[in-house]
Amino acid sequence: MSFVPVAEFSTRFKETRDLWQQSFKLHYSIPLFKQPSVSSDSYRYSFCASVSTVDIYREREMVSREHKKAGLREQLQLLRSVTHSNAVNKTSIIVDAARYIEELKQKVVQLNQEIAHAQSVVKQTTRPMVTVQTLGTGFLLNVISINNMPGLLVSVLEVFEELGLHVLEVKASCADSFRLEAVGGEDQENYVDAHIVKEAVLQVIRNCSDQD
Repeated sequence: MSFVPVAEFSTRFKETRDLWQQSFKLHYSIPLFKQPSVSSDSYRYSFCASVSTVDIYREREMVSREHKKAGLREQLQLLRSVTHSNAVNKTSIIVDAARYIEELKQKVVQLNQEIAHAQSVVKQTTRPMVTVQTLGTGFLLNVISINNMPGLLVSVLEVFEELGLHVLEVKASCADSFRLEAVGGEDQENYVDAHIVKEAVLQVIRNCSDQD
């Protein structure tokens, strides 16, 4: 059995390694082979190959970038769908989204105005109706309110007393709505001012409504 000198064997081994790397073009880094260690019986050589740390980091960064790009594409596609945009590039999609948001804000403002107007109309239609007709020195009073408020009947009768009205007959209904009809006699000393009576009754209704 013949032995090859260590220096010559090392040189041949390096050449073989270089040819191996060039032919397969691997993404692996083959570290320098350890020089053969001599023992009393035989030469021992160790050959090891490991994945390069730099290559691992690069692959991780590439995967991370691809994931981010995929997530961004998905978000842009969702944004296009929500805003009904026909744009293709990212800038145009964002511009369309901003325009869509402004349109929504304007619609919200318009809806709030319509709601406020509707509420105003409802308040006007549900406003209590008070009519006062004078009959010489007597009067005929009618009160109609959609909402019945606690203590309203008593408060209206107290107004009659404060104004010095002589009431002959009172008909009232306080179930769900409030209805009242009062007839005053002609034997009153003073002439009845219909406007004063009406405003006094309306003020009583407003006071009861605020307390409800």
